[in-house]
This record gives sequence, structure tokens and C-alpha cells, in this order.
Amino acid sequence: MEETIKILIYIHAFLGGIGLITGVWSVLVKKGSLMHKKMGKIFSIGMIGSTLISIPISWLPNHENLFLFLIGLFTIYLVLAGNRALTFKTKDKADWIDKLISGSMCFFSFVMISIGTYGLIRGNSLSVLYLFFGGFGLLLSIKDFIFYNTPKRFKQAWLISHIGKMIGALIASITAFIIAGLGIGHIIAWTVPTILGSIYIIYWKRKVRSKRVVKRTLN
Repeated sequence: MEETIKILIYIHAFLGGIGLITGVWSVLVKKGSLMHKKMGKIFSIGMIGSTLISIPISWLPNHENLFLFLIGLFTIYLVLAGNRALTFKTKDKADWIDKLISGSMCFFSFVMISIGTYGLIRGNSLSVLYLFFGGFGLLLSIKDFIFYNTPKRFKQAWLISHIGKMIGALIASITAFIIAGLGIGHIIAWTVPTILGSIYIIYWKRKVRSKRVVKRTLN
């Protein structure tokens, strides 16, 4: 059994490595280019494949890890929601798949917050991570439903949603590499990639919105 788990972990690491490399590559190349789209697809496949392997492993004997299980679900949400955001370029309403993805994230975010709150009362230091990622996931899922109600609030709202989710998934990939690959388990290693990634997302949001303002001015 342990030998099988070890093989699965190697496959998980391999797919995660592909996701990490192609994710960084897609950030570096021109947005919307053919290379960006190809790298984005490979990144999505690598991340989902890697996470789908890690989720059952987190429940197996000697590998139980509830936090990694929940973070795995968070990662799948980011990749799926990030890709679904692209469909709003041509559609006006969210369908049941969009709502199911965001609704599931909302539910599991409440689970993380509940676990974190209970752990904090009992003095568990890991509780801060549950609260941090649970709160972050809840914020994103709530913003999803706000977006679903006003998808055409401005022309490129779908693009901002796509960038935010995909960068979030890349952050998860980088964090996993630092924690599992480099063996650095300090709370800083968990939070710094998220903080830096959030700054990058804010930069792109402002850039997209500034282009919209310029176009309106020219028209």
C-alpha cells in the first residue's frame, strides 16, 4: 500500500511541476497570445491532475492531512472558476456549473473558518491558516456571485475574474513547491506567495480598468 502511495506522490509531484513551470511561463508571455493559451491549458491540466491525486492521499493512513485536503479543493476551484470566467466573454448569465463551483467553494470556506475558529480557541497555531485561506475563499466565492448578477458591469469583468483565479491557482502551485518540494513549513512560506500574488492581481486589475477608461475617453 505504501509503495502505491509513493508512486502516486511521484505522479502528483510531476504533474504539479508541469503546472508550476507552465503557470509561470503563461504569466511571462503576452496575455491572449497562442503561447499563453497553450501554457494555460497545460497548467490547468497539470494542476487539476496533481490535485485530484493529492486529495485521496490526504485521507490515507499515515498521510492524513485535513488542511491539504481542503487546500486541494481550493486549488481545483481556482482553476475551474478561472477557466469558466472565459465563457463570460460571450455569455450574459451564469449557469448551474458556475454556481455549483462557487457554491462549493463557499461551503468549504465556511468549513475552514469553523475549523480555524475552533482550533484558535484551543490554541492550535495551524488555525491561523484555516482562517486565512477560509476567509480568502469565502471572499472570492461571494465576489463570484456578485459578478454572476452583473456579468456585464463593465466590458472586461470576465478578464479580471480569469486573471485573479488563475494567478490564485499559480500561487497555490508555488506554495506547494515551497512547502513540499523545499520542505519549508513556516507560516511565512504559506502566506508570502499569497500576499505577493495578490499584489500582482491588483496590478492587473488596475491595468485592465485603466485601458477601459482610456478607450472610453478616446471614444
